[in-house]
Amino acid sequence: MDQLVWIMWLVLGVGLIIAEIFTLGFFLLWFGVGAIAAALAGMLGAPFALQFAVFAGVSIALTAMSRTIFAKYLSHSEENTLKMGVDSLPGQIGTVTTASKGALNEGAVKVYGSTWTAFPIDGESVLVEGEKVEVVSIKGSSIYVRRVTNELPEWRDKTED
Repeated sequence: MDQLVWIMWLVLGVGLIIAEIFTLGFFLLWFGVGAIAAALAGMLGAPFALQFAVFAGVSIALTAMSRTIFAKYLSHSEENTLKMGVDSLPGQIGTVTTASKGALNEGAVKVYGSTWTAFPIDGESVLVEGEKVEVVSIKGSSIYVRRVTNELPEWRDKTED
């Protein structure tokens, strides 16, 4: 029976590698490779305890190495991540739907169909209904905005015409 244990390791290894195809975590592959390494040790005549030690050692080592390699070389910077929900609001343009009121110049701004409680980023300017504003930051359920200027750059003197 000990002569056939390596075949069970081989079947387990191939099964885990095939199962990896159907998962998203890239996790079972290393255990499949570990099982194939244990099958190789069994084929060379190693006892079952050593086969299991080879399986555990190879699997754990490959898993640990791949996690550190993936974290180091395949990590995404902030620029490459897809921002969704509230995280996508900074930098977007909205329209003031309710003018400023109160000591904090609280108003309402509509961005992407949602109306948000808005405050001017400098705390002093006034939000005028209908004007365009840019979302600068989000704190809690409120957004902080600044006025968007629609002026064109003065790249040519108009008096030359």
